[in-house]
Order: sequence, then structure tokens, then C-alpha cells
Amino acid sequence: MVEGSAGDSVMETAVRHGVPGIVGECGGSLSCATCHVFVDDADLAGLAPMSEMEDEMLYGTAVDRRENSRLSCQLKLGPDTDLHVTTPRTQV
Repeated sequence: MVEGSAGDSVMETAVRHGVPGIVGECGGSLSCATCHVFVDDADLAGLAPMSEMEDEMLYGTAVDRRENSRLSCQLKLGPDTDLHVTTPRTQV
């Protein structure tokens, strides 16, 4: 379990804490899809809707996207966020 700060993305938090499986090559600019995660189904409803650009980027992931796929750079933490994600077997 990793704790992050409100306003940070899941990707930023993961990289800062050395979480394996999150590359984040583009630094969160939504141009690489190397921060692909699978969101726990119980947490999906609480997320902001996926943007069209994120949806397009998810077609370029190294591991096929699923219904619960998101880019962790697009998942911002709030003051009471409790979000559970897993990483695919590879990002590149």
C-alpha cells in the first residue's frame, strides 16, 4: 500500500515510491501509455470519466486493455481517495 498526496496522480505517487510496473516515460503528459493500470472493479464508479485522449492512448498499451484499464497519470488523488490498482505484466 502506498499513500499519496491530494492533487497528485497515481502515476506520480507510484514513481515517487518506486512502485514496480509503472514506467511513466512521458512524465504524465498523456503521450506514452507506460502507466497503464487495472483499477479494482469496486473503485471504478468513483473515478472521473475517461477522456477521449486517454481512451485512444489505451489502444497503444503493451498489454491489451480491459474494461477496467486506465492510465494512472490521469487518475488524480483527492483528500479521501482510496484507490486500488494493479499493473500489467509489462509496460513496454
